[in-house]
Amino acid sequence: MATRSTIALEYADGTVEQVYCHWDGYLAHNGKILFEHYSNPFILRDLIDMGEISSLGKIVGTKHAFSQFRAKDEELSDEENARLDAEVKASYEAAQAAGMTTFYARDRGEELRVRKFASFEDYKANHQYEEYEYILRNVNGVATWFVSKYDGPYVSLEQALIEEEVAEEN
Repeated sequence: MATRSTIALEYADGTVEQVYCHWDGYLAHNGKILFEHYSNPFILRDLIDMGEISSLGKIVGTKHAFSQFRAKDEELSDEENARLDAEVKASYEAAQAAGMTTFYARDRGEELRVRKFASFEDYKANHQYEEYEYILRNVNGVATWFVSKYDGPYVSLEQALIEEEVAEEN
């Protein structure tokens, strides 16, 4: 079952861009990856520029198979279908092993979608709501992650990760 999330970046000019992420949106996965690998706004911009995400990885990566499965082509021989199945599976598994993000546009050929907002206030009023909402904002010159869980208030992602880790230990 999917735990959906959104990932957003507030730019220096105050505008915000947001993308959807389908899988593993919870703190221990997407929250941790975002905090550890996408706290640089320029790297996060590269991620957001690729559009909506199926599964978040530690790197943006390169084009790869969207999944380990493909539809059988009835016009090809069984041997050719088996060869293509193996290629797709190998591409997908290599991307997963390398920690690549899987995008709907780049990796499955869907339309590129990025939501844009004029300001943080516009974003808060009109953004896509999901179970977890992550946003990187500039706070006194420091890029700082925030998270909102289940439409709650935005809190420091760093603090939310610490609190979750402590709760798991108890």
